[in-house]
Amino acid sequence: MMGEIWWSLPLTVAVFFAARKLATRLRMPLLNPLLVSMAVIIPLLLLTHTPYARYFAGSKILNDLLQPAVVALAFPLYEQLHQIRARWKSIITICFIGSITAMCTGTAIALWMGASPQVAASILPKSVTTPIAMAVSQSIGGIPAISAVCVIFVGVLGAVLGHSLLNLLRIRTKASRGLAMGTASHALGTARAAELDYQEGAFSSLALVLCGIITSLIAPFLFPLLLVMFG
Repeated sequence: MMGEIWWSLPLTVAVFFAARKLATRLRMPLLNPLLVSMAVIIPLLLLTHTPYARYFAGSKILNDLLQPAVVALAFPLYEQLHQIRARWKSIITICFIGSITAMCTGTAIALWMGASPQVAASILPKSVTTPIAMAVSQSIGGIPAISAVCVIFVGVLGAVLGHSLLNLLRIRTKASRGLAMGTASHALGTARAAELDYQEGAFSSLALVLCGIITSLIAPFLFPLLLVMFG
């Protein structure tokens, strides 16, 4: 079994903070810290012929911190509790419709294009955070690794283009913008929303949690129905 490499963790941390500083200075959507970090680290691993397994082993602590980081999003939710109580019916309705739409669109397009049921099942949970997406994918017969890639792609796309699209559609309400980002692009969209506005980040983290729960509960029943309709 291949061991870890000592420079994996410091490289990842250094590249991310450098990318974040660059994004703060230039304020360009395409300079998303995650996207820039991937653009730097992946070619470096290819040039040095470093297997991903060794790179991952060296920086595993960052992966272990993912779930506590998601839990930490509860704090801004607590600060917006009075608004959430006043709008809870609308919030649940929005997240429910958003979750259903996200699951149906990706799966239907995949099936229309000739994807196998296994691939379609892997695409279905693309709009929830990685741990939930991988668990949902496995429960309905998908491939968790493909689901993880889809989650990253959707998250980066939302973080890079989400606010530009919201501005184009003239959506100004912080709650609406946050719910849209959290529903469509999960943790990465939430991180971007929190960078721009604290209240927007709080509503985005709320959508992230609610959509994860809704997707987990509905996906096992929705996927067979989508197979019948579009398979």
